[in-house]
Amino acid sequence: MSTSQDHIRNFCIIAHIDHGKSTLADRLLEFTHTVDQRRMKEQTLDSMDIERERGITIKSVAVRMKYQAKDGREYLLNLIDTPGHVDFHYEVSRSLAACEGALLLVDAAQGVEAQTLANAYKAVDQDLEIVPVVNKVDLPSADVEGVKQQIEDIIGLDAEEAVLTSAKTGLGTEDALEAIVRRMPPPSGDPDAPLRALTFDAVYDTYRGVIVYLRVVDGRIRKGQRIQFMATGMKYEVTELGAFAPDLQPLEALETGEVGYLVCSIKTLVDTKVGDTVTDATHPATEPLPGYEEIQPVVFCGMYPAVANDFGELRDALDKLQLNDASFEYKPDSSDALGLGFRLGFLGLLHMEIVQERLEREFDLTLVMTMPNVAYQVKKNDGEVIVIEKASQMPDPTDIEVIEEPYIEADILCPTEYLSAVIDLCKRKRGIHVRVDYVDGQRCMAVYQMPLSEIVVDFYDKLKTYTRGYGSLEYRLIGYRPGNLVKLDIMLNGQPVDALSTIVHRENAVHMGRALASKLRKLIPRQQFEVAIQAAISQKIIVRETVKSLRKNVTAKCYGGDITRKRKLLEKQKAGKKRMKQVGVVEVPQEAFMALLQVHDDADR
Repeated sequence: MSTSQDHIRNFCIIAHIDHGKSTLADRLLEFTHTVDQRRMKEQTLDSMDIERERGITIKSVAVRMKYQAKDGREYLLNLIDTPGHVDFHYEVSRSLAACEGALLLVDAAQGVEAQTLANAYKAVDQDLEIVPVVNKVDLPSADVEGVKQQIEDIIGLDAEEAVLTSAKTGLGTEDALEAIVRRMPPPSGDPDAPLRALTFDAVYDTYRGVIVYLRVVDGRIRKGQRIQFMATGMKYEVTELGAFAPDLQPLEALETGEVGYLVCSIKTLVDTKVGDTVTDATHPATEPLPGYEEIQPVVFCGMYPAVANDFGELRDALDKLQLNDASFEYKPDSSDALGLGFRLGFLGLLHMEIVQERLEREFDLTLVMTMPNVAYQVKKNDGEVIVIEKASQMPDPTDIEVIEEPYIEADILCPTEYLSAVIDLCKRKRGIHVRVDYVDGQRCMAVYQMPLSEIVVDFYDKLKTYTRGYGSLEYRLIGYRPGNLVKLDIMLNGQPVDALSTIVHRENAVHMGRALASKLRKLIPRQQFEVAIQAAISQKIIVRETVKSLRKNVTAKCYGGDITRKRKLLEKQKAGKKRMKQVGVVEVPQEAFMALLQVHDDADR
């Protein structure tokens, strides 16, 4: 039986990381009896092992619930659970486009944090009805009135009617459901107009092909109907459609305003584009729905199979994973040291880590990753401007007029007592002070402009350390600025290893080179010959470390006698080692590439 459009509510839960989104979603599922009590577990909607282990949401998940309200009417609620981490903001923006309302969750002990603010602004931009929810009110350190004041002062929302909940104990769950029903608007689509449905996600199933997640905006979609994807122009017949409960539950039709899934034997991943509009093939809509903003990767790294024969498998795995996570991009790449692989672009370092881990787990691959870096703009003497995503693309220094690096503006929210530590950290990362806003007596927001390259590797970890976990970060790109940057080459026995090259600020080059060379000296196994590790800028050696050769005692059996016998044997050994060095190849272990991530720590110190 189809539900009247007035009785449908599409909403999502947005919050800073760790403020209890997934736990509140569990309570809502429990209260509406959507999931059987025996099947309930912590973070029910987080289906990936990696999400459960890290305790974070990575993928947005949709689920349909039925709720009998206090006014006696039954409502159909479509919840989309979203990630909280800054690296997955693209998932959040996609989810918001499929909703009319949002529960803005704020921790009663931590208060409003940087990511709370960023997600709230995104929801306002999409014209969503926002209902503030103060969670964890049962904690001894909860300051409900103070947090309500913060919501009004910082975000500008009326917190008078904020819902008070404890997602852990279930307190206030019914109040949250009543607020969704009373305060959020129903979908506003036209049921008599031609079909228009927005695709907000997709997953690949080995047996059924691509499963498309969509929200019907206008019209209705039925099983057996011929549909068309407006961006690609591809036409298919609907073989199965349904809702998320939270497992896939087949239905005969999806009405205006409903959220569900679609299967129509899509074999190739190229034919599906997240943000596309699905319409009727025989009576198509004239205008597609507005999609999503084009994604801009900010962190790049090389990814290579540990076994060269796995290149094809890695390509297929990236194809399938990109369908489920449209926010990373990749293109073929090759390296003298590592062979054939791919160059990938990510939204941040955690995003990179998650993609690597998913490829290794879900597709059983062993991968070698190179140093993550950002894209630079190089203006050459002849006026040509090129974008380089890795150090080996850097032109000859004599051809370069100026190198520009991407800058960000960071909002850092922290308790006032840690402000001096935050300022010190930002200074070390070449930050330019903009202003400090005092939120209330205990908290302040420091605004800094700094190079993106200083943020991507370890800034977030250091911020958490310096503020004892209370600091939070939100940043946005503000353009490119000239920088005194150089290419730091790492050479083994005089041969540059392109995968170990990196672009650094000239002031940090010697520290970085020294830290990297000493790290490699410990990681590269000893050979039968001496290995020279050198760091160089424009062919000028700035640092050298040596891995001593394994030495066999060739004079062990010379007892006494003339010294020339021993000398002759040692000279012979020396000549052999010299010849071996000419033909010997130094194997660089995988740990050496990962060690580059820790090197920033040493360089900072």
